[in-house]
Amino acid sequence: MQMKDLFGRAVSFGLGFAVTSKEQVEKLAEEWVRKGEITKAESSAYVDELLQKGEETRNKIEEMIRERVQSIIGERYVTREQYEQLEQRVAALEHKETPAD
Repeated sequence: MQMKDLFGRAVSFGLGFAVTSKEQVEKLAEEWVRKGEITKAESSAYVDELLQKGEETRNKIEEMIRERVQSIIGERYVTREQYEQLEQRVAALEHKETPAD
């Protein structure tokens, strides 16, 4: 499996988890309203607050995944910039070694 696929799957998993969590939070809030434990207004505020915290957490997780993937890639592969620099150095060395006619 390529790194890009792995990253895509991890992000999809996180988004799926967020959607499921939203539905669960809304159901729980509706149940509390039905039982009279909180008002409808409190329910909306509660859901909004939890969804915001969930979004912040999701963003942090995505950033951690992105940093880890970049770290792994950096350990195993050269960047395009590094590759181009090496290519230029090789070309310069080859040009130096070629005897003038």
